[in-house]
Parts: sequence; structure tokens; C-alpha cells
Amino acid sequence: MRLSSMLFVTLREEPAEAEIVSHKLLLRAGYIRRIGSGIYCYLPLMWRVLQKISQIVREEMNAAGAEECLLPQLQPADLWQESGRWDTYTKAEGIMFSLQDRQNRLMALGPTHEEVITTIARELIKSYRQLPVNLYQIQTKFRDEIRPRFGLLRAREFIMKDGYSFHTSWECLQNTYARMEQAYRNIFTRCGLSFKVVEADSGAIGGAASQEFMVLANAGEDEILYTDDGVYAANVEKAVSLPPSPASSPFHFYQKKETPDCETIAKVCDFLNCSDTIVVKNVLYQALYDSGKMVLVLVSIRGDQEVNEVKLANQLSQLASQYDAKSLLSLKVADEISQSQWAAKPLPLGYIAPDLPDDYIAASDRVVGKFLRMADQTVVELKDFVTGANESGYHVVGANWGKEFTLPPIIADLRKARAGDRAVHNPQQTLKSARGIEVGHIFQLGTKYSTAMEATYTAEDGSEKPFIMGCYGIGVSRLAQAAVEQSHDSDGIIWPVAIAPYHVIIVIPNVTDAEQLKVAEDIYNRLNEAGIETLLDDRDERAGVKFKDADLIGIPYRLVTGRALKEGKVELVERATKHSQLIPIEDVVETLHQKINANSYK
Repeated sequence: MRLSSMLFVTLREEPAEAEIVSHKLLLRAGYIRRIGSGIYCYLPLMWRVLQKISQIVREEMNAAGAEECLLPQLQPADLWQESGRWDTYTKAEGIMFSLQDRQNRLMALGPTHEEVITTIARELIKSYRQLPVNLYQIQTKFRDEIRPRFGLLRAREFIMKDGYSFHTSWECLQNTYARMEQAYRNIFTRCGLSFKVVEADSGAIGGAASQEFMVLANAGEDEILYTDDGVYAANVEKAVSLPPSPASSPFHFYQKKETPDCETIAKVCDFLNCSDTIVVKNVLYQALYDSGKMVLVLVSIRGDQEVNEVKLANQLSQLASQYDAKSLLSLKVADEISQSQWAAKPLPLGYIAPDLPDDYIAASDRVVGKFLRMADQTVVELKDFVTGANESGYHVVGANWGKEFTLPPIIADLRKARAGDRAVHNPQQTLKSARGIEVGHIFQLGTKYSTAMEATYTAEDGSEKPFIMGCYGIGVSRLAQAAVEQSHDSDGIIWPVAIAPYHVIIVIPNVTDAEQLKVAEDIYNRLNEAGIETLLDDRDERAGVKFKDADLIGIPYRLVTGRALKEGKVELVERATKHSQLIPIEDVVETLHQKINANSYK
């Protein structure tokens, strides 16, 4: 392709709308163009990148035994109501675009396709003899992000590969899950990315287990905790660890103490001259279920620890049926403003004890009249601890479970693991932290959707059983930007060879020089004939402008038909290393073939 014939516009200034490097570079290099909040056009260079990523995905998915299909973007609401996720996606998370058609039927633009694919299986798969089945698509998805940002990393319209498998047994699912994990490793390796596979929370998708594939990058929105021995890696939302051991308590008998202006753990520890590891902190949450019920949740956790709200939400979701609900809609910390919705009297915020009386709640049809009391594992073994006295300005010291306080009935891992903690699998290993961009996620869904939507098959014994399902997603457009975030320098993008829009760019420093033009045209034709995708910069621009643009757009190899032509040679520059060498004109095709093959993962 000739640059003089392309829609090729680069920017010298950084766009004001962009916050991170990859977003800035994709805009500056003319790969994408914003036309609305979280809505981007993929311009010709980016579309070539996305096509290459999609082809790698197809090759690996097909090799793993999956079949490609295409599912509708527009989905009937009743499918989502069957699965119980309509309110979750339209109200709780609020990320689904919903609309009404001219017959006033509720519809949605698909953020994901579990409901659609389960409907297909329910209607077409009748017998165990048809199983297992593994289907995938590469499709545009829509999510109404509250704050679209970072370009394609959090857009409202994006390209995704999602796949779904159906099985008769967990063993069969796990075999497919293992094949999908390996296929994903192959995909990201072939795309030239440095990544980690981590344990993950399944979120609104649900399921028994899941893993995320994270591209390592400083601008990643996700925190990964891992050990150097390579045994453990997890998203911080899911991570577990061993907390530091608590200090010895200096308080050996129970006593109520005045602690004025000590609403925080730091202040009370400073006032009492004690460690925060012997404090029981009590955090109050408001949980709203899709039945309309509000539940007040009191979480007791060690003073030096933080509540992992994802873990807490998962625990509360498991209790939904107790409140005539299918799912948890929202979870937030109760504060002075929000307590007006349910409190019978002002709460002693900052001084709450594990036994905060239920009469603080103004019970109603909407508000459950008892606190749901939960405790993190870190408080269970504490002795002679410090906690609130349920009275503003006072704490108690030397308290114990089974004596002054009753241990809450629900004990769970509710704490947020963090860097520096000891690893569960080997306490000699400590967790380290890295930032990552999620580009893939695989789930063992089990029967969540098939049970909810009554999708069954006839088993070998003649009984009707729900499908056991798996789910496998890759953010294709996310992956493209993640590659840029991981691989760039001060001059621009450095594309991995396998997903670069072109392999080579030929720069003609002076298009009025007949010899430079002739040699460049000849090499351009020979490279394209040899299957090496080549750009020819034949624009009537200064050489310096062309070199800057070549670096900015990140083509892996640059050929320059300059002064070395007198020696029968051209300059070859590698974008990643900036290494430059002169090579004979007749050796160009063979040399580039060797370099491209050496830097492409198969």
C-alpha cells in the first residue's frame, strides 16, 4: 500500500482526551478516531491489526476443536429475565443498553451472549450423543460504561471473541477448559505479548472457577498478586494470603476507655499506644437485593486489614434466596448520609462494636430488621482485643470472643490480600504486585444458566439433565491497545511482528530522486510478491517527517533508499531495537523473510 493513497493523518501534539500512553499513541498515529464517549472508529491501520489478531484467534480456536458462529447483537429481554440477569445488568451494574422496539418489546444490545447461546443449546441439542459442543464468535459487544476511559480499554462498543461449551460432566468440561487455556496461551504468545494467567473472580458471569489472562503493563487497571516461584498468581479481587501475625495485646482485662476524636483505626491506636493488629474493626454495609430488600451487613475485620468488597459481594450473593432474591443489586458502605434511609437513631460511626444492637434499624417491608453479622478470619483468634463501645468517644480494650462478645455466625475470607503478605501455598514466599490489563477470561460456568433457563438434554439413562457449561472470552480490540501499552517508546508504537499492520515500510527520502524512487518501487513490488506486507512512503514530505511517522506508527522494519544506493545497498532499521544495517538490494527479500520468521511465534 502507498501512503500517498491512504487515509493517513498523524498528530504531533498529544490529544487532550487521552490519559495513558497507548491511547495517546493510537490517536496520534491515526489508528483510531473518537466520535463519541467510549465510541471509536477503527481506521485502516487498526483494522489490519484487528484482522490479524482475529485470524490468530480463529486458528487457535479451530485447532482446539471449537466451531465459529455469529450470534445477534440485538437480544430479547425475556432471555435475560429467564436467567435472572436482566436487573443485574440494567440496574445493579447498569452496563447494558436496553431499548423498546415498535411493539414495545424490551430488547438489549448484547454485552455478552450466555443467554443467547443457552437458548440455542436448549432448542437444538437434545441428546447426550450430540455433546460436547464448543462454539465461538468474534462479535461487536456493547457496555454502557459509567466512565469510558483509556480508549479501547474501556469503551462502550468493542470487539470480543466469546466462546461457550456444553458438556455432560464436569470432567468433560475440565478437559475442554484445559484445551481453551492452552489455546489462549498460544494466542497471546503468538501475538507477542508478555502475560500472566491468574486466578480470578467470576463476577456477574458466575461459575465455579475462572482464570484471567493479563498483559503486564504499568497502566493496567487490575492489580495482580504473584509469587516468584511461579506457583501462584491471582487478581487482587480473588487473591488469598496469610496476613502478618498479630502483636501481643497490652490489655489483660476488659475495660471501657474514653477515646475522644478517635474515629479511625490510626487515631485510636495512637491514643491507646497499641498495634492495629489487635483491633477489631467493624464496617457497616448496605446491601440491596433484586427483591427490593435492603440488608444491613456488619463486617468485623482486623484493624490492619481492608474488606475485599468483591469477596463480600460474593458471600452476600450466596445468601440471596434468604431475602426472596435471585441476585445482589448493590453494595456500599453505610455513611451519615445513607443511614437516613433506614436508621432508627444516629449511629456511633467510628465507634461501632460487633454487637451493635438491632434496634438501630427502622425495620420495614423494604428494610430487614436485623444486622447480618459476618467476620473475617483474621479476627477469630484475637484475644484481649480493642473494639468500639457502641458509644461515640469510647472504645473497649481487653475484649474476647465467647466472653464479652459473640463471634459472628458467618466466618469467611473477606480481607483484601496485598503485596508483602505470605503465600498460602508456601509461607516462605511473599506476594508481589504487578499491574495488568485483562485481555482474556475463561470460566467453568457449570449449570448456572442451563438450570435457570431449563436447558436440558436427555442423558444416557433417559433422564433430563441440565447442560454443564464453559465460557471463554478474549477482548480483541482491548488486546490491540494492550500490545501498544506494553510495547512502545518515546518515539511511538512498537508492534509485535505478528500483529503489526504491515511488516515493512519503505521510506523514500527524496521522491524527486529518480534512482531512489525506482529502487523503492522495485523492492516494494518484490516484497509484496513474496508475501511480505509492505508500505511505501512515497509522499512528497521531508525525510525527517517520514522517519518520525514510521517510528510513530510502529512498523517493525524500515527500509530507506538513501545514500547507500551508490553502493548498491539500502538501510534496514529494526523498530524495536533501532538497530541499523546496510544490506545489498538483492538480499532484501531473503533478509526480511528471515527476520520476520524469527520474530513471529507459530
